[in-house]
Amino acid sequence: MKLLEENGRMYGYEITQKVKALTNGELNITEGALYPALHKLEGEGFLDVEVEKAGNRLRKYYKLTENGQKETVNRLAELEEFIKNMQSLVNSKINPEVQF
Repeated sequence: MKLLEENGRMYGYEITQKVKALTNGELNITEGALYPALHKLEGEGFLDVEVEKAGNRLRKYYKLTENGQKETVNRLAELEEFIKNMQSLVNSKINPEVQF
């Protein structure tokens, strides 16, 4: 969703390649993982789809709806909070006096 927020609209393969480039090849999103997620977001009203002819084939472009833009902000805030909590766990020193 963040990529769509920054780029306006993108097609599926373009998204996979952008993720791969941004992570120096560390993250490879397969089409089998991406398209179900895109369809789910579309079904939830967060994405609009535009179909255009590109050469001999049709290409589906995905872009955020107004609700999708709001949801992106919410999900990024949740992710930032999750990362902050994980960093606290990773960086914390174990207190031997704390009983579990």
